[in-house]
Amino acid sequence: MQTNLADFIRNTPDGAEADAILRKCVHCGFCTATCPTYQLLGDELDGPRGRIYLIKQMVEGTPVTRSTQMHLDRCLTCRNCESTCPSGVQYGRLVEIGRKLTEEKVARPFGQRVLRRVLASFVPNEALFTPAMRLGQHVRPLLPKKLRDKVPARQRQLEWPTTKHTRKMLMLAGCVQPSMMPNVNTATARVLDALGIETIVAPDAGCCGAIRLHLGYHDDALDDIRANIDAWWPHVEEGVEAIVMNASGCGATVKEYAHLLRDDPAYADKARRIVDLTRDIAEILPEFKEPLTALTRRRAVHTVAFHPPCTLQHGQQIRGKVEHLLGELGIDVRLPADSHLCCGSAGTYSLTQPTLSYALRNQKLERLHAQEPQIIVSANVGCIAHLQSGTSMPVVHWIELVEHMLAG
Repeated sequence: MQTNLADFIRNTPDGAEADAILRKCVHCGFCTATCPTYQLLGDELDGPRGRIYLIKQMVEGTPVTRSTQMHLDRCLTCRNCESTCPSGVQYGRLVEIGRKLTEEKVARPFGQRVLRRVLASFVPNEALFTPAMRLGQHVRPLLPKKLRDKVPARQRQLEWPTTKHTRKMLMLAGCVQPSMMPNVNTATARVLDALGIETIVAPDAGCCGAIRLHLGYHDDALDDIRANIDAWWPHVEEGVEAIVMNASGCGATVKEYAHLLRDDPAYADKARRIVDLTRDIAEILPEFKEPLTALTRRRAVHTVAFHPPCTLQHGQQIRGKVEHLLGELGIDVRLPADSHLCCGSAGTYSLTQPTLSYALRNQKLERLHAQEPQIIVSANVGCIAHLQSGTSMPVVHWIELVEHMLAG
């Protein structure tokens, strides 16, 4: 694809990146075949190829309209198109540039501005989000269904391991997971503890940056990222083995830190080191297959349907590891038809695009239920909460299943 950048973006980092990405696109349309929003809406402009054309027009100086913004808003950023693309087009990075430009050039309707500002201020702020979630869980039976869908039932919390180990790993607790699903973090720490690894949570580390980044608050997102690096850096200098992620959405974002801070002289090198250390728990546990097999004996659940989050299989390009590991532990793992497609959660997407989000959720649940599992497992807090809102079947993080299987 040939491009002719407009003066406003020529010779800028975003312009250079957009130009390089656009030139890789060969218009083949393979991406369209695997795009969830195109499959639902049938509009070329609601598929990757159409959105790429819109962004190309934008960076070449064509006036940006509310229509362009709408089509970019509808994108889930699932990055399924990246897995499909034979030319290696980094669509996820391109669409973020496009969204940043539309935020600068198109005024949103008042209601959207308020909703997005509230989400960007409230969700990543644990000091605000946690008490609100606790209150919501306390009165959950009284809430209207749409709001109750966003408030998971409160869990009976597992005990955090207290044993000290020579081997240590950092873990990002996240901004919403500690209040919505605290046992995901605790189960991760308990499994690592059983393997002789101590889990450290830096108290000053907060949101990974994804919420504000995808809502268009780019500078605020970079502040979140820098704060995490500052919180983690003393532990990095002390020699932690890894930074463990058990929310694949956070992991996909943290693995982009080096790119996002590439022009920041104070943080670029540190960000690269953080990326080198960051690993999803699904990347770590297969290295402990034999001791983990010896430690896990209980089999309360024998058959699960697994929804691999987009941020795991497309964002981080981690495929097959969860299924294989659970299979080695004696679990029958079944993938639904079209397991590569998004469930519709996509961060705050279920709040900003509820019609599309719930259509995708219902489609995904139908295919998961068709596997006739005892429970559904996934690997991201957003996916788990979103799927659970549409089914009475338990939906849990796969690491919780592993923790429950621990002997003793």
